[in-house]
Amino acid sequence: MILTKQYRCVHSSSCQCTKGHLSEDVIFLVFRQLNWNPKLIAALSCVCKWFDDLAKRVLWKEFCKTRALKMMLDLQSCGSHSVDGNWRALGKLLIYCSGCSGGRLFNSIQIPGHFVYRTRFSRTSGKSFLLPHCRTDVLYVSDPCEHLDQGDDGDVGFFRGVFKSFMVSKVRRMLIDRGAQLHPTAVCPYCKAKMWNMLQANMVPLTASCKLGAYEDSIEYYVCLNGHMVGICTLLPLSDSEEASESE
Repeated sequence: MILTKQYRCVHSSSCQCTKGHLSEDVIFLVFRQLNWNPKLIAALSCVCKWFDDLAKRVLWKEFCKTRALKMMLDLQSCGSHSVDGNWRALGKLLIYCSGCSGGRLFNSIQIPGHFVYRTRFSRTSGKSFLLPHCRTDVLYVSDPCEHLDQGDDGDVGFFRGVFKSFMVSKVRRMLIDRGAQLHPTAVCPYCKAKMWNMLQANMVPLTASCKLGAYEDSIEYYVCLNGHMVGICTLLPLSDSEEASESE
């Protein structure tokens, strides 16, 4: 794989990288051998601006392709060589449950974010989170990350997702047409963009609770300007969930 030419580091006058770098091709081969380890990619990004740029352009992209190839091919099938919000944000979304902290997106509870080894994302499940006339949009949604026995809040589930070509999606157009307001302070935990509250915009369909196995009035999720989705729900007890599945 031939990559673009290397750049000299401009991080600071004291940076040890100022005498030049290994070529991008060499770094590419090293990280391929490491199976695109996300912790090592993140550590490399902290070295200097040159490494950070390389990670954003190449390494996180390869990580995403390794973890979810069919999903990445679909997100890029419109002909783009990039994705909305950049590859690093998408890489983090694949492996990081954002949790919530008081006063941020979800005010009811405080659960710290954490990394997860692997999460399934489904385009079919994404249809359940869209209003009927928006279901030509493509949305990939994860299985809920379960946080059990949260006191009065019961069993809590966090889910996350990403839209394909969000800038031209029907969901974005509807949010604008309805005059939906962006959250005044909170930003996307993956790309730092402002976020719309889908519950306040009255755009959370009943089918979402069935897909999540959650109480109908407990679901809330946000979509950022780059099309990343983050949400929370209160999960039904397992026995109730099984009965709901049988009734369907």
